[in-house]
Amino acid sequence: SKLAPGSWPQVNVPLRESGDTSPQGARAEGGLGRHPASRQTSAETPAEGQLARVSNWPLYYLFCFGAELGNELFYILFFPFWIWNLDPLVGRRLVVIWVLVMYLGQCTKDIIRWPRPASPPVVKLEVFYNSEYSMPSTHAMSGTAIPISMVLLTYGRWQYPLIYGLILIPCWCSLVCLSRIYMGMHSILDIIAGFLYTILILAVFYPFVDLIDNFNQTHKYAPLIIIGLHLALGIFSFTLDTWSTSRGDTAEILGSGAGIACGSHVTYKMGLVLDPSLDTLPLSGPPVTMTLFGKAILRILIGMVFVLVVRNIMKKITIPLACKISNIPCDDIRKARQHMEVELPYRYITYGMVGFSITFFVPYIFFFIGIS
Repeated sequence: SKLAPGSWPQVNVPLRESGDTSPQGARAEGGLGRHPASRQTSAETPAEGQLARVSNWPLYYLFCFGAELGNELFYILFFPFWIWNLDPLVGRRLVVIWVLVMYLGQCTKDIIRWPRPASPPVVKLEVFYNSEYSMPSTHAMSGTAIPISMVLLTYGRWQYPLIYGLILIPCWCSLVCLSRIYMGMHSILDIIAGFLYTILILAVFYPFVDLIDNFNQTHKYAPLIIIGLHLALGIFSFTLDTWSTSRGDTAEILGSGAGIACGSHVTYKMGLVLDPSLDTLPLSGPPVTMTLFGKAILRILIGMVFVLVVRNIMKKITIPLACKISNIPCDDIRKARQHMEVELPYRYITYGMVGFSITFFVPYIFFFIGIS
């Protein structure tokens, strides 16, 4: 059946060429994840270079938001917010689960090597990740792992009705998963595989999350083991395939996880952040006052400014340094970063320092100025 012209979107958006995966192009796009007339004959299906249009703005922005729940901007706000304002223990363990799930997902992509959905008939509204493989969807994996882990980690530790968590899980998960189909980046099979893969990972590894977190904080040689293990995993992932955004993202995830774990170790040893004793559980949230709200906003503003400054400084230092050590021309930064000798240390060190700042430097600043 053919949709009436009035049901088609109204804002013109160019479709990307299939080989163009530039991040600059990704930011300029928007539209429908699958063309509304995708069931038409091939002659009626829009070809490369034609325009897509958006008319259902609420649905479009809803799925744009769902897609952002699996992107760097969300992570760099979400995990620090938990650690600085809500519950550092839950925040740390969420990071452990996130690193494990995302690493296995990214490596599995590079082993299976299934391509993204073909365009046409799919209209791709997001081309930043187009150079990655498709199976399984790591957005779906993250969108499944985070809400389920939040409920598992907080229920019984905090006082709240379980029904809230049972509502949160399907809403969060379905929003992220459906957004990937809408954006034209994954098939339904990619989404289902990502969901089931995450359930399997959580079933196997969730019982060990407490042990991992306690080891990271208390073991004498934890920082050395953490750094060595995450670096080894990064080197392994870089040997799976040629360059793609997946490799850089994997190194970024591993660096962040290592930095947060090492920072929590130093913080614990210095006694800056102490988890409540078991006899005080379950915890109840304090009453929301203007003072409490003001301190939370202040912590986010100060913390994020510090984190972004650290990230920018480390980026400017590590890329030229890695190029110099490896004798790689640094004139074209984007091309230089396609070398493992540049991409791995740049991502790993930069985001390692970002993670370390989140769990050590920033809490120390809060302690120093009296807003812990």
